[in-house]
Amino acid sequence: MEKTFDIILKNRKILHDFLQNTPKEDLFKVPEGFNNNIWWNIAHVVVTPQLLMYKLSGLDFTIEEELVNKYRKGTFPEGEPSDEEKEKISAYLFSTIKHIQLDYEHGKFKNFQEYMTTPKIGLSSPEDALSFNVFHEGLHLGAILALKKALARN
Repeated sequence: MEKTFDIILKNRKILHDFLQNTPKEDLFKVPEGFNNNIWWNIAHVVVTPQLLMYKLSGLDFTIEEELVNKYRKGTFPEGEPSDEEKEKISAYLFSTIKHIQLDYEHGKFKNFQEYMTTPKIGLSSPEDALSFNVFHEGLHLGAILALKKALARN
């Protein structure tokens, strides 16, 4: 699983670079033909492993439930986040994965509840959830690249 965590952290570095280097107006703009923005995709990537690992294992989230509910599947951007929220998401890009890795190494995800994802990928273990998370984050990186391209045309 070490390689899986390494891949996730490398992707998180790319997302962090987008967060730091995208002009504020582009970060929060929803281009025509899209239903979310760069910010929402990054925040969504942060909260999804909380649901995949902690909720499916019957454990408490390691971040605020309010953030999980604001950016989970089925949500959409709601205005501009506060500076405090932006700082939290930026820090959580890395700290949450380190936390999950430690909890995984300490065997905390032993009561994992099976789950069928939207793309019909069944998860029956924490390892499945982490592998799916790599796929999921790749989808959202692709969405961010498409958003950047659409924003550059405007």
